[in-house]
Amino acid sequence: MEFHDRLQRELNAMQRADRYRTIPGVAGRSGRHITIGRESLLNLSSNDYLGLGDDAALRSAWLREMGPELPPMSSCSSRLLTGNHPLADALEAELSTLYGDRAAMLFNSGYHANTGILPALAGRHDLVLSDRLNHASIIDGLKISDASWMRYRHLDYDHLEELLSEGTKNQRQCFIISESIFSMDGDRVDCGRLVELKKRYGAILILDEAHAVGTLGLRGLGLAEQEGLGEEIDIIVGTFGKAFASTGAYAIMAPLLRQYLVNTARPFIFTTAIPPVMLSWSLWTLRRQSRMQEERAWLQALASSLRTSLQQKGFTVPGDSHIVPVYAGANSRAVAMAAALRKRGILALPVRPPTVPENTARLRISLRATLHREDVSGVLDALGEVA
Repeated sequence: MEFHDRLQRELNAMQRADRYRTIPGVAGRSGRHITIGRESLLNLSSNDYLGLGDDAALRSAWLREMGPELPPMSSCSSRLLTGNHPLADALEAELSTLYGDRAAMLFNSGYHANTGILPALAGRHDLVLSDRLNHASIIDGLKISDASWMRYRHLDYDHLEELLSEGTKNQRQCFIISESIFSMDGDRVDCGRLVELKKRYGAILILDEAHAVGTLGLRGLGLAEQEGLGEEIDIIVGTFGKAFASTGAYAIMAPLLRQYLVNTARPFIFTTAIPPVMLSWSLWTLRRQSRMQEERAWLQALASSLRTSLQQKGFTVPGDSHIVPVYAGANSRAVAMAAALRKRGILALPVRPPTVPENTARLRISLRATLHREDVSGVLDALGEVA
């Protein structure tokens, strides 16, 4: 009973600190709206950045192409046993072509990729340098790895260079890992500076493009494509679970790295492979999104407009992407801001510690290319009440 009493005390403390979370009772999603219980709300908390996940016509077109026989609903094994499927090979080949004939490797999720790649490549004689605000999956990958690791100050490339300069004296290999668009702040990394430092110090550069693929670049391949630096980055990690509206993730790299990871990345080796039916859908959405240049442009324009309007009302709104965080500071204020929006039929969920640092609670508004300018005008009115 002592164990359970301790857990209850910790849960009670979370509630008092406005950190307690519950799973929402989502009844359905339809276009720009989500139904929770009996409430229909404008959904500003989705990572479906291009709106492909809620596109009923797109799903119908995919089903028509599949015909009466859908691909299998499960792979029933890891790819190294009997779980491989021609659709996995086709999806990797499509990715390889898009990324300039570099090797592609599928993972079951971005979390699997980030907890598999670093532990496989970085050993006890190596050093990994990670941006302080990198995603929890990257932090967990660091902890699993036998390598030494340090976090440099967020987007502080002078600090990163200090650590590289010292690390290269004592370590076999240095790795740099960063998100390209940071999931909680919506700000962008300086890819050019990372590439410059990687070359100067002989480091291996890993870039997580989870929130950038689909939203940036001519073919939706992310920030590295937009800046023309894709071939300079050793490993690019992308996800199908956000703008590509499917499930799973991928990594782009040199063929030798792929061969090594196939033999050493534990989440790849010991996991039942992605179901073929989902591979088929991923291939469909990947091809569709590569032609959505207008939608990407509108998404960025809408985000810029909303961010500017919020800043003019006195809110702290960092970043430069389709993720628009509105800083609240205290947990209670973030909860109040979310409640004010919900009264107006808008769902924008509060993000609180430990997801973000102490005293930086915020609303995280995730925009989508299917939204109209008038859809987000209510955000300004509602937040004005609690400014």
